[in-house]
Amino acid sequence: MNHRLMKHRQKHFSARLIVLAALLIAPLQGAWAQTASTAPSLGAASNFTVLSAAPGGGGAVTCTDSTVNGDVGSSGSMASVVQTGCTINGAIVAPVSAQVVTDFNSAYDQYASVACTGTLETAYTGATLTLAPGVYCSAAAVTFTDSTLTLDGQGDANAAWIFKIGTSGTGALTGTNFSVVMVNSAQACNVTWWVAEAATMTTSAFQGTILAGAAVTLTGLAGTTTPFFGDVLAKAAVTLTNITITGCMGKGNNKGHKGHKKCNQGVGNGSEGCDPGNSNQGNPFGSNDELGGVPGDPGKGGNN
Repeated sequence: MNHRLMKHRQKHFSARLIVLAALLIAPLQGAWAQTASTAPSLGAASNFTVLSAAPGGGGAVTCTDSTVNGDVGSSGSMASVVQTGCTINGAIVAPVSAQVVTDFNSAYDQYASVACTGTLETAYTGATLTLAPGVYCSAAAVTFTDSTLTLDGQGDANAAWIFKIGTSGTGALTGTNFSVVMVNSAQACNVTWWVAEAATMTTSAFQGTILAGAAVTLTGLAGTTTPFFGDVLAKAAVTLTNITITGCMGKGNNKGHKGHKKCNQGVGNGSEGCDPGNSNQGNPFGSNDELGGVPGDPGKGGNN
């Protein structure tokens, strides 16, 4: 009799544990599902592959021996974008509109509030790490050295990752000989690296979009076999040296990114938050005169 009673109690105790586990896991799954499907939008800032949105018109982009496939923007004057042996296959917009800066700061703050579902260590050396979709956080700085991070999309092209570095308010992201590899339908433009402070990558095949609270420095980044895909958006200066970077425009509507609006305002930087005309860069990310329109005589390109 006692034995039967004990088995009965064990059965009910096990059932309660299962229910309790389901209750604990459900909110976490729900939070991530919402994050993946409704990632914060970059608004007008999404039009830029490289953006220095420093406050007070202090933006600066320095591009040396590099190629940028996409638009480059700075909150500073046109002189704040310095090119030395640099090819920019897109528009250069400086200063960007106030809306671009506002939208970037708004998105940056929204990403900061996204709930974490996993943690990162503060230092990886010679590590091989594979992560499923999720929101991975570190309260402090994170350093990757001679390490490989594989992001496994598990067959879902919409799988998304958010990495948050310095959630306590301070913390930089640093990579040296660091590789980010996308497998099983994973897309680089579904990866966001939110950094409280600076981001520095050296000889690293890095992928994903950086949203940095301080300066971004990318040096000898990705070769022809492992091209960089993603955007670089910062609250301070951006320095590119000996790299090739291809932005997320044309990659679909990832991370709230939207295609360029059809400005149709001819020469100049309008208030729409889109790239100006008169670029004719022969680049699919470019502006409204690529299809034959004449700057200053909008609409003739049939792109209304």
